[in-house]
Amino acid sequence: MLNVDHIEVNPQAQKAAPWYKILYVQVIVAIVLGIALGQFYPQLGEQMKPLGDAFIKLVKMIIAPVIFLTVVTGIAGMTNMKSVGRVAGKAMIYFITFSTLALVVGLIVANTVQPGTGLHIDPKSLDGSKVSSYVSKAHDTTLTGFLLNIIPDTLVSPLVGNDILQVLFVAILFGIALASVGDMGRPVFEFLESFSVPVFKLVGILMKFAPIGAFGAMAFTIGKYGIKSVGNLAMLVATFYITSLLFVLVVLGAVAYFNRFSILKLIRYLKDELLLVLGTSSSESALPALMYKMEAAGCPKPVVGLVVPMGYSFNLDGTNIYMTLAALFIAQALDIPLTLQQQVILLLVAMLSSKGAAGVTGAGFITLAATLAVVPDVPVAGMTLILGIDRFMSECRSLTNFVGNAVATVVVSRWDGQLDAERLNTVLGDPSSVKAPQHGRAPVH
Repeated sequence: MLNVDHIEVNPQAQKAAPWYKILYVQVIVAIVLGIALGQFYPQLGEQMKPLGDAFIKLVKMIIAPVIFLTVVTGIAGMTNMKSVGRVAGKAMIYFITFSTLALVVGLIVANTVQPGTGLHIDPKSLDGSKVSSYVSKAHDTTLTGFLLNIIPDTLVSPLVGNDILQVLFVAILFGIALASVGDMGRPVFEFLESFSVPVFKLVGILMKFAPIGAFGAMAFTIGKYGIKSVGNLAMLVATFYITSLLFVLVVLGAVAYFNRFSILKLIRYLKDELLLVLGTSSSESALPALMYKMEAAGCPKPVVGLVVPMGYSFNLDGTNIYMTLAALFIAQALDIPLTLQQQVILLLVAMLSSKGAAGVTGAGFITLAATLAVVPDVPVAGMTLILGIDRFMSECRSLTNFVGNAVATVVVSRWDGQLDAERLNTVLGDPSSVKAPQHGRAPVH
């Protein structure tokens, strides 16, 4: 049984707080103001971009320490090291299954709705130079290079970088080593446990700037691309959003149902983080808070430390739906019919290229370029058709990815027999019972 005494329960204090001090209210107001500024004063809205960029950089600054501390203390506190490999293996089985399912869903919807049919665009009229930078990045993203890049140059270099998988790799090795030395490693373990308290306090401090970041990012998006830019491709945008929503509510909802929890209650529990992801178009902006909240909801620290960071590279449901849907949209718009065999090849290539994507803005566009570069039937230059709306698609990709990783964490925890189901039901039933990390309390077991 997990120790859940660390969760402070004080619903009355939470409900008594003034509405303007509640984070999700502040983020909603910031998003609305950002949209208004970008729409009516587009040039000024574009100038707000540094606010969004600065907030994302602030959060990325703390991601490496959060992952390292969570994974090391989680693994070092385990009595059976075999469980580390077992949890990682189960997580990968889950990731591969649902990532592939998301790709298949994208293909099915694209063939059924056919959002690109009727545009009749001449491929020769496309200006490939607009996406050349994405294509060059895509060529640099190979599966072998991706796997080799998981191994860092030095033991400490991941802690000063921004590669999630490198941090996870070093943290797992260090956690196993710390657990292996027994009592001699106890002082180090206790130090890291104590060190996690101010780190989570820092996460809470940074989250106070979330409304500013959401305001800046949304003002820039609307100011630069404009809501009207969605008009010509409204069918594709609507199809993608509806497909992603159905995937979350129906597919992930069924997974949640069979694992005895409600997907709607989970979404309500994570509403602050989801609004932050919506405002910044980056799921990384809410990664530290997601790890905190999933642990507070009854998922054990080792599982959270392994599944969440891994999921940010291997469990990208929204990105996968987008890749196959966008690829077929481009083919349909250019009047390039694809046979079932060609679509299967596209699916297989997307399965590999998507594993190199990270939960940051624009990563889905780069992996789409990598997929189309390997499938010659659809010209990469066709990506110019959706370049103007990719920012709006990025928001939906990030939201779907985020929810998918939250569900994966609960499922793997239950699958491994380590989920505190009673705590999960309590927290999802009353999210106010969990105080946010700004109170300086890191979950410990």
